[in-house]
Amino acid sequence: MRKNNLKFDQRHDHQPELSLVPPEQLPTPLWPQEVHPAIPDHPPIPEQATVSVKTKYRFALVCAALWACISFFAAGQWLRDLTQLLGKFSANLIVLGIVTIPGFINAFLVSSLLMDRRPKRRPLASLPGLTILVAAYNEEQSILGTIESIAAQDYAAPLDVIVISDGSTDRTMEILRTLSYPWLRVVDLKKNGGKANALNAGLKLARHDLTITLDGDSFLHKDALVNLVERYVNGPRDTAAVAGAVLVRNSRNNLISGVQEWDYFHGIAAVKRVQSLYEGTLVAQGAFSLYRTDVLREIGGWPDLVGEDIVLTWAILEKGYRVGYCEDACSFTNAPASFGQFIRQRQRWARGLIEALKCHWRLLFQRRMSTIFIWFNLMLPYMDVVFTATFIPGLVLALCGYYWLAGPMTLLVLPLTLLVNYLMFSIQRKMFVTQGLAVRRNRMGFAAYALLYGAVLQPACVMGYCKEVLNMPKKWGTK
Repeated sequence: MRKNNLKFDQRHDHQPELSLVPPEQLPTPLWPQEVHPAIPDHPPIPEQATVSVKTKYRFALVCAALWACISFFAAGQWLRDLTQLLGKFSANLIVLGIVTIPGFINAFLVSSLLMDRRPKRRPLASLPGLTILVAAYNEEQSILGTIESIAAQDYAAPLDVIVISDGSTDRTMEILRTLSYPWLRVVDLKKNGGKANALNAGLKLARHDLTITLDGDSFLHKDALVNLVERYVNGPRDTAAVAGAVLVRNSRNNLISGVQEWDYFHGIAAVKRVQSLYEGTLVAQGAFSLYRTDVLREIGGWPDLVGEDIVLTWAILEKGYRVGYCEDACSFTNAPASFGQFIRQRQRWARGLIEALKCHWRLLFQRRMSTIFIWFNLMLPYMDVVFTATFIPGLVLALCGYYWLAGPMTLLVLPLTLLVNYLMFSIQRKMFVTQGLAVRRNRMGFAAYALLYGAVLQPACVMGYCKEVLNMPKKWGTK
């Protein structure tokens, strides 16, 4: 791409936080009135595809219900033993939280993954212009690679890349001043105001009908932009956002980042695939996602919350739009490399879930297929608390020969968990081959992911839920 002078938009004062109200109600125009309309019309979706998805949905529900019933009755002796020890109410809460509900969710995932056939994308004769927002806070180690990964994209349409330095105190701005791409602008916020504030500052300057967000430590794989846009244009007409596939960039650093490689590669990807199958991906993550600019402005931009991306996505869903997922639009991001960073990140994600439930609880009662995932999310705090309070201590007791809280019947959930991992490995490996990538042999990371990850992750989530319920101070990021 041809180079030119870098343009800077200096912001010496702290940007005012966005009020989540429609732009027309503000005293002065918040968003520029002119954008470059360049989005091709969506092709019509064949009616048969919609009917087929509904049939898959019903079949997955039946399979999940059958498995839940079988597992509950199979755990009958364990339930009776627990009842003698703890009482009927507590015993039922434990069995439901450890065996029945997780079994239902895993059975739903397995049956859905087995039926999932990703829709084929038609190549586009012309591509729409894109605004790319990169929120950066102290990203001197990675911001150059992020911008160069954008420059390396073979995207034959105008790009407008806006990097928002959110009060960085390191060399982030110094590095940005050395770049001279004609499509690059920089907003220098002198005071750190959080990721939502940074993205909203960039959204004010967006010129195109489609806006993509990218983290300041992310690296786009080849064709990531084209794949993401093609998935959007080939999707249903009511699509307002598409989440990209986020993978771990620094998995070789240590065991902590290596374990997360499998979580992103298996767990997060599996959930997003199934959610998108039923037309309602619940998180268009800020690390790499595409949004309709007018919809972002319609809902008032990103909310000033720690879980700004999940709350934003649920706001889009509550407006009646669809959120998709593009499994082969790959972006590699730096996962937390220390135990403390990892715990803080997952606590923030847990707090974001509670924020989303508080802000958009009406989604629980929408008549659409994706509503079941809102209910799954509603069950997560309950399952995490039961797992943390009973299953982990129960395993310790079981190793000593006391099967009061955990016994052989608690293993009923393992076959489906293993099957989910096997299916996702097969699916993801095929996708990697098409993208010219190879699955790294990270056996130690997988062993830790399979055996220990939940014992660390779920207590961290419980701490996050408690912090949100107690309204404790919030911070953006894990640095």
